[in-house]
Amino acid sequence: MTADPRFDQIIDRRGSHCVKWDGMETIYGVSPEDGLAMWVADMDFRPPNCVIEAVQKQAEHGIFGYFGNDVPYRDAIRWWMKERHGWEVDRDAIFTTHGLVNGTALCVDTWTAPGDGVVLFTPVYHAFAKVIRGNGRRVVECELAYEDGRYTPDFDAWDEVIAREGATMAILCSPHNPNGRVWTRDELEGFAALAKRHDLTLVSDEIHHDLAYPGQAHIPMARIEGIADRLVMLTAPTKTFNIAGSHTGQVIVHDERLRAQFAQKMLGLGLSPNSFGLFMTMAAYSPEGAAWVDDLMVYLDGNRKLFDEGIGAIPGLRSVPLEATYLSWVDFENTGLPREDFTARVEKEAKIAVNHGPTFGKGGDSFLRFNIATPRARVEEAVARMQRAFGDLQ
Repeated sequence: MTADPRFDQIIDRRGSHCVKWDGMETIYGVSPEDGLAMWVADMDFRPPNCVIEAVQKQAEHGIFGYFGNDVPYRDAIRWWMKERHGWEVDRDAIFTTHGLVNGTALCVDTWTAPGDGVVLFTPVYHAFAKVIRGNGRRVVECELAYEDGRYTPDFDAWDEVIAREGATMAILCSPHNPNGRVWTRDELEGFAALAKRHDLTLVSDEIHHDLAYPGQAHIPMARIEGIADRLVMLTAPTKTFNIAGSHTGQVIVHDERLRAQFAQKMLGLGLSPNSFGLFMTMAAYSPEGAAWVDDLMVYLDGNRKLFDEGIGAIPGLRSVPLEATYLSWVDFENTGLPREDFTARVEKEAKIAVNHGPTFGKGGDSFLRFNIATPRARVEEAVARMQRAFGDLQ
C-alpha cells in the first residue's frame, strides 16, 4: 500500500475546537485521550498547499472586507466540473450557500410547502431528515434494497410508497452516503424517471462526487437527459479538500424557472458567502488541487483495502464494499449481537467513536459508520482494536 507523508502524518486535532475529536466524549463517551474519532465526515489530513497558501495570503493582507468580482470563482467551479466530471455549467446557474446542509434546507424551503412529503432513499445522510423536519415537512422513506452486501434501487416498491404517502420533492445522495454506491447511468435514469412519474423536484447532493475509487466513474445527474426542468444540483469542494469549516457549497440550477425561484429565496434571506470559502474554492479547483485529489484517492484506496480485510476477518462482520467516499458502512447483523451490545463493544472496549446506523433511517439498525480518512496507522489501530473487542467471535 502506498505511503505518503502528506497523509501519513499524525496531526493532533484535540483542543482545536474540532467537533470530531473534541466532541466525541460528550456524544459517545469516548475520551480523546485514548480513543479514535471515526465519526464526523471530515478528514484528518491537511488540504493541498495551494489552499493553505490562499488562506495565508489573505491573512497576510490583513483586511477582511466584502468579496467582489466572483467571476473567477464561478469560472474555477466551471473548469472543475468540465475537467473532472464532463459537465458544462452555466456561470449564472451557480448559487453559493453556507455549505450543503444549508443548501438542502434552502431547497426544501423554496420548492416545498409545510406538510409536504420529501423522499429520502434510506439509509442516508442523517442531516437530510433533520432539515426536512425542521422546515415542517414530512420525511417519506424509500428504503434501498440490500442483498449480499450491495444496495440497489427498488423503484417498484418506491412507486407504492410515494403514491401512498405523497411527496413533492426527492433528495438523492450521489455517490451515496453511507453505503458508498456510485450509481450507474441506468440507475440514475431510473431515479429521474421516478421523479417525473410523481412530479417531484429532484435535488441531487453530489458532495462526494470527487471521491470515487479506481475503476468507478461518477456521472453527474445533470448529464442525464430529460430531467433539467426539475433538477437541482448540490456540489462543494469541502469534502474533497477537507475544508468543511469554510461552509461553502454550490446550488447549481440550470432551469430558468427554478433558478428565478431560488434567486428570490436567496435575496429574501439576505444570504451572501464567506470570502475565505471563495478564496479556498478558487485555489482548490485548479490543476494542483486535481493532482492532490488523485494522490488522496490512491491513499484512501489503501485505507479502504486494509479496513475491509481487517473487518472481514471478524466472524459476522461485513463492511459494504466502497465505490466512493471515505465512510465505511459496517454490518453487524450476522454477529447475532443486539445493537446495544455491538455498539458498546466498539465504543467502550475498542474506544472508537462512530456514527450509529439508526440515525440514517430505515435499514440502518444493524450498522455503524466508520470514517477511514485518517492516517493509515490509525486505521491499523482501529482494526486491531475491533478484532480484540470481538475476539470471542473468532
